[in-house]
Amino acid sequence: MGNVVSIQCGDALIGRCWDCVAGQALYVCQLEDNLQELETARDKLRELSNDVMRRVKSEETPQTVQLDRIGGWLSRVDATITEVDSLLNRATLERQKLCLAGCCSKNCKATYMFGKSVSRSLKHVVGLMSEGDFKEVVERTLPEPVVVGNVNPTLGTETTLDEAWSYITGDEVRIVGIYGMGGVGKTTLLTKINNRFATISNNFDVVIWAVVSKDLKPEKIQEQIWKRIGFLDKKWKKKSLHEKAEDIFHVLSRKKFVLLLDDIWRRVDLEEIGVPLPTRQNRCKIVFTTRSCRVGGQMEAEKMIKVEPLAWEEAWALFQKKVGDIDFDIVPLAQDVAKECSGLPIALITIGRAMASKITKEEWEHALEVLRSPASSLPGMEDEVIQDMEVEVFVRLKFSYDGLLSDKVKFCFLYCSLFPEDFEIEKDDLVHYWIYENFCARNEAYSIIGTLVGACLLEEKGRHVKMHDVICDMALLIACKYEKEKYKFFVEAGAQLTRVPEVGKWEVSKRMSLMANSFERIHEVPRCPDLFTLFLSDNRNLSEISDGFFQFMGTLTVLDLSSTNIKKLPVGISKLNSLQYLNLSWTLISQLPIELKMLVNLKYLNLVGNFELNMIPRGVISSLSPLQVLKMYNVGFIWVEKLEDNILREENMLIEELQCLEHLNELSSTIRSVSDLQSYVNAHTLVNCTRALWLNLFPSPQSLNIWWLANMKNLEDIVIIGGSNSEEWRPRQLNDLKEDIL
Repeated sequence: MGNVVSIQCGDALIGRCWDCVAGQALYVCQLEDNLQELETARDKLRELSNDVMRRVKSEETPQTVQLDRIGGWLSRVDATITEVDSLLNRATLERQKLCLAGCCSKNCKATYMFGKSVSRSLKHVVGLMSEGDFKEVVERTLPEPVVVGNVNPTLGTETTLDEAWSYITGDEVRIVGIYGMGGVGKTTLLTKINNRFATISNNFDVVIWAVVSKDLKPEKIQEQIWKRIGFLDKKWKKKSLHEKAEDIFHVLSRKKFVLLLDDIWRRVDLEEIGVPLPTRQNRCKIVFTTRSCRVGGQMEAEKMIKVEPLAWEEAWALFQKKVGDIDFDIVPLAQDVAKECSGLPIALITIGRAMASKITKEEWEHALEVLRSPASSLPGMEDEVIQDMEVEVFVRLKFSYDGLLSDKVKFCFLYCSLFPEDFEIEKDDLVHYWIYENFCARNEAYSIIGTLVGACLLEEKGRHVKMHDVICDMALLIACKYEKEKYKFFVEAGAQLTRVPEVGKWEVSKRMSLMANSFERIHEVPRCPDLFTLFLSDNRNLSEISDGFFQFMGTLTVLDLSSTNIKKLPVGISKLNSLQYLNLSWTLISQLPIELKMLVNLKYLNLVGNFELNMIPRGVISSLSPLQVLKMYNVGFIWVEKLEDNILREENMLIEELQCLEHLNELSSTIRSVSDLQSYVNAHTLVNCTRALWLNLFPSPQSLNIWWLANMKNLEDIVIIGGSNSEEWRPRQLNDLKEDIL
């Protein structure tokens, strides 16, 4: 024990050992330095905490969850920062109370205790900072074992379902094929198998659904699989086919899975995709549907199950459900019409819906006459191409097409065949195509979509619609074969083309779609005097279009180049004097050419997602005076070209040009500064038509004044990017914010 001394401090005598005195003096003497270090350490800890939270936010997905130790650390950090803030707020007062010579013992002790708290907090903050070096902040959770699909109740499939289920849950069969003619209900049966996993106890970890379709793109199958078992982000999409296969194999080789593959037309190389082959050891299963029994051999299926048409009782019940009430006198005729559907669910559904409004015997008799017409009497039915689809199904489904109310509705239905098989078409996109092809106005377009959904010729999926593959076949046969001279469609969508088809095959076309193919460039200079619509979208390899390609397309009204790799627009685009719709979203274009000024009839321009776009010459936007829809959401995210006439660079220049567009009624914008935002929200014409805003690289999103949101009645989306931080608000949240402001 150290020597005991007496220290006179004021009029109190305190007995202390030399060690204690030295310790107290140390806390007091180092107080100022410790306070400065504590303030600096607190700021660094706060920055580290923000970094960790941003990292958690960026890595959290439906398949991941924040680690418990991250949440605990963040809570301790919050509590510690609050404690440190309190200490620092007391610092000024404590400095005034420092126990110098002649001070009272009470103040000396208080200062000592404060200095000790500061020192202890400093050590705690430093310790928390050392703990905050996390290698992982989230952990991957197991996906939901099965995602239940929407399926209409259909009678007559229970026996086949039970048979398939016995093979799937048994030990002897590993690969099961389900086959039958188009429209017989194979997809419905596969959906019921999928849903049964959610209701009956089983030993599988995950059930995966993937649509294959006629075009068979391995990357498309990989993305559907990875969406169920991994995190489908842009980084993963950029990986090679082989890298994706390795990721899929790494996950699935550790799981007992069921893979459901819908609509196979030829062998799928499972190893190329990364799917482990089912074995007796891993006890995994693969179930697929196909129209051809031959595919079963190619897929090495150990059991093939044929889906037969519905028996009469089930067929009649389904038909009655779609027609509704049938007068007693008409029942015999209705039964004859139902029998003509040959037990095919898709025919029963579409024809039943078509007959729902027929109330006279004459109407039913006419329907029966049409359905009984021999297929060979229809022009084009003898063509060998028809063999790709069963003639009986075509005849029956065409009856529903013929029953549509007007030629306009029929044409809008055929227009949907321009898209690849199983493609989900956004309703808004479809409406805009029709508006700028001058078919109809907005409300009428949505009404037509409703009519086609009601007729079971389109399937509705939220904001999207799609065609059943059999109905798509029927639409293509009408547009490209049966009534080819009338409609002049040329469709090679999703055909895996590596070269553009020979010009002579499509120069006379009125509507043309080469969507979702694999060609890299277009060097042709075609003469297309009657071409109104051209779809080149979703060609991910397309990077070059010759300057002369658009030179002789004077009637072109709708042009879609979205989701391609083109880096610049050909000069010849200036020749498109009739163009009303131009979609350039999600391309690699870096500069809008001055030639766009020549598009004097352009009413729709979509530039969404053009990260590389860094230059729009002065006068290009303002010269497009007829524009009604302009989408510039998430544009020029990376950098902006520093040129004098670049309206993306100069403050307020873009806003000035936008205000020149007198007919604008729908706008989405990217704003790059608080100054530009101020000018934007003061432009009432722009505020009223704004649907979406992307506030890019704002210094502090959290401190942004949002009073102006109250005036944006039509705003649906807003994203605020501040450095590495981002926040996205959706309609419900926006409404709440507006109410708070008001």
